[in-house]
Amino acid sequence: MNSSERIFFLTVFFFITLNSIPVSSKGSASDSESYILACGATNEDTDSDGRKWEPDTKYINSSSNSMTASADSQDPSLPSTVPYMTARIFTSAYTYKLSVPKKSRLWVRLHFYPSTYSSLSSNTSYFAVTANKFQLLKNFSASITAQALTMAYLIKEYSLTPIGSGNLDLTFTPSPDYDDSYAFVNGIEVIPMPDIYQSAAMVGLSDENFDLTNSSLQTMFRLNVGGQFIPASNDSGLTRTWYDDTPYLFGAAIGVTSQANITIKYPTADVPRSIAPLNVYSTARTMGPDPKVNVNYNLTWIFYIDANFTYLLRFHFCEFLLSRSNQRAFDIYINNQTAQSGADVISWAGSQGVPFYKDYSLYVPDQIGDDQLWVALHPSVGLKPQYYDSILNGLEIFKLDDQRGNLAGPNPVPSPMMLKAEAEKAFSSSGSSSSSIIGGIAGGVAGLAVAAIISIFVLRKKRGLNGSQAGSHSWLPLYGNSTISGKSSASSHLSNLAQGLCRHFSLPEIKHATKNFDESNVIGVGGFGKVYKGVIDHGTKVAIKRSNPSSEQGVNEFQTEIEMLSKLRHKHLVSLIGFCEEDGEMALVYDYMANGTLREHIYKGTKPTSSLSWRQRLEICIGAARGLHYLHTGAKYTIIHRDVKTTNILLDEKWVAKVSDFGLSKTGPNLNSQGHVSTVVKGSFGYLDPEYFKRQQLTEKSDVYSFGVVLFEALCARPALNPNLSKEQVSLAEWALHCQKKGIIEDIIDPHIKTEIQPECLKKFAETAEKCLSDHGIHRPSMGDVLWNLEFSLQLQDNPTGAKMVSESKGNDTYGMNRHMLTILEESSLSEENDDVSQNEIFSQIAHPRGR
Repeated sequence: MNSSERIFFLTVFFFITLNSIPVSSKGSASDSESYILACGATNEDTDSDGRKWEPDTKYINSSSNSMTASADSQDPSLPSTVPYMTARIFTSAYTYKLSVPKKSRLWVRLHFYPSTYSSLSSNTSYFAVTANKFQLLKNFSASITAQALTMAYLIKEYSLTPIGSGNLDLTFTPSPDYDDSYAFVNGIEVIPMPDIYQSAAMVGLSDENFDLTNSSLQTMFRLNVGGQFIPASNDSGLTRTWYDDTPYLFGAAIGVTSQANITIKYPTADVPRSIAPLNVYSTARTMGPDPKVNVNYNLTWIFYIDANFTYLLRFHFCEFLLSRSNQRAFDIYINNQTAQSGADVISWAGSQGVPFYKDYSLYVPDQIGDDQLWVALHPSVGLKPQYYDSILNGLEIFKLDDQRGNLAGPNPVPSPMMLKAEAEKAFSSSGSSSSSIIGGIAGGVAGLAVAAIISIFVLRKKRGLNGSQAGSHSWLPLYGNSTISGKSSASSHLSNLAQGLCRHFSLPEIKHATKNFDESNVIGVGGFGKVYKGVIDHGTKVAIKRSNPSSEQGVNEFQTEIEMLSKLRHKHLVSLIGFCEEDGEMALVYDYMANGTLREHIYKGTKPTSSLSWRQRLEICIGAARGLHYLHTGAKYTIIHRDVKTTNILLDEKWVAKVSDFGLSKTGPNLNSQGHVSTVVKGSFGYLDPEYFKRQQLTEKSDVYSFGVVLFEALCARPALNPNLSKEQVSLAEWALHCQKKGIIEDIIDPHIKTEIQPECLKKFAETAEKCLSDHGIHRPSMGDVLWNLEFSLQLQDNPTGAKMVSESKGNDTYGMNRHMLTILEESSLSEENDDVSQNEIFSQIAHPRGR
């Protein structure tokens, strides 16, 4: 794993440590043996969760070479001023000597807020941290880490083995490799904890266990599989934070989730409360009801980790759907190795509704492609269980110290995309007003949605799934050199990777779903071919796009669509269910969008409700912007759609906008150092970026230009090109810009909505669209900026006076307010998890950011 890729492992890594703050619980030592220190503080204070932090002064020698300082500024994403706004600075090695119980494991948490302290720049801070014999951090830069992970503050969490001497020496040492380097810390927690780690079965070595009693470890991931986020306050006494597992699922086949409708027998002698909270065992993810589907895929999660370490994986189970042994039996794979054959939760636990957990350990060497952990479940077909299915309720992953007592990993390296964004931000802040559109990077609880996309998208670069070879295994133990729908996969147009991404349909299934491609089921026609309405799985409505067999370009779009869309999951991107490639036929199966395309509702008039209100149009534009923002910033490489237009913005039954048609999409511009992708011009006339058309240099700003045309289409209710109009009005982009500059934009607004639009909303919306259509990409806003300003336009529509006051209080620099804009992670989380939250509530969190 090279340095530039470590960022993606660490992004995933930090999300789990960010909010976990264990405290003493039943069975642990008393509170008097705990330390919760606000470093650099002068008085005892309370954080936003009501926890008391004492100053570290009585643990500091008067002769020590240290000083206290306050941060020069407070990031709005900080959860509390305590302990983050004060720091202890060390210019030479210093050791906190703390008396601890001799027989108890210890939670050790280190809190860091990289900021400027007493004119000391955090950029010059590199240091190591040791806890007695354990190396926790080495050559650590909190500034680099926070920048690379787009977080304002960091928390490192460790579970240390008992310290027999009863004295914990926590040493901070500035790095000797950097001039004027210093160490700092904002908060320290040392808390006794129950010994909940005993032994783990060693994957690949039958009947051998790894003794955990002498191992210290670092928390990597803690997931409530099939359930929702569990805050520390709802944990079972150890105040752990449990996260949704959705971002780590691989491919389109993600199974189904279930909630227990029986009483869970909790706790038990084998599963005390310290292991996991009841909520973990009350929800589960299974593979689904169709055995034919289940035997053809693995329920898989992907995690980025640090190589050359042993990892502990704790699987939490509770079978509340079935009641007898051998009704559900499945195999567990970890990194392509069989960890467990024939797992049967009822047999393990003894009866229905009884929690159980299993621990496995695995060493991950530093080899190509082995900086990932793959966890996969598959039905044990050979055991012939009643149901071909698998189940999982929770999953925890920990990194164990090596034989030298080391737990330290490298500093992440900011991605090229981030460096580019920072450079653009610096340029914009010193340039003219037309280029002052910046994309702020919010701190705080980040890493969740991006981590998922990173884990999936980087896979294409990291893993070559080219069939099984001696000594090399495909990530799917099931497939290897398998056949699909009676055809050898070797004859397919698709790579083996693409074939493993989503569900495979046979041609008879596709014909049955569309009534043998009955023309009465055609709901659209595009460059790829006709789109049919269909029904699969006994009632699920889908849209099936059938390729034109004579089009070679269709083959390329077919492959691109699968390889792109299967790896992307977002509320505002159309979901690809699967594909068929058989007997010369190629078809793609999507979720059915009941309300068709945006174009049909604004000027084509083919739908009964073709006249959308202004607020509906604005909300649809916001949804599409979210989807495009996700494409541009949610993965290791920018994904450029390249064909943004109103026919590629689909609407589901709830009028939620979803961006579709990824056949022309490209990854970039991070594929080279030029900041663009040189490629043949493709797209739709009327939407084409003039800079891209002239130079054949594609960037994400090409999508921004196309989206600007979409915005004016929504406002004016006319097509991007209309040759029946006068010459100056043929192109909507040119005509709208002309009217905007002349101050007569009101003259071309759709008369159906003209009286609905608030003047301040129209002004902001038109300005946003105008900036999108700038001739040069450097003068166009990022899609994140576009999204923010559309959200602001909606606020101006709903609350003109209040929103205007917010704008004026910020110096009327509403683009500049993007410094506090939601990150893609927070925006995605809000979009996915809070469907019933109003736009006003979301906007209020942008205008008035607070810690999450």
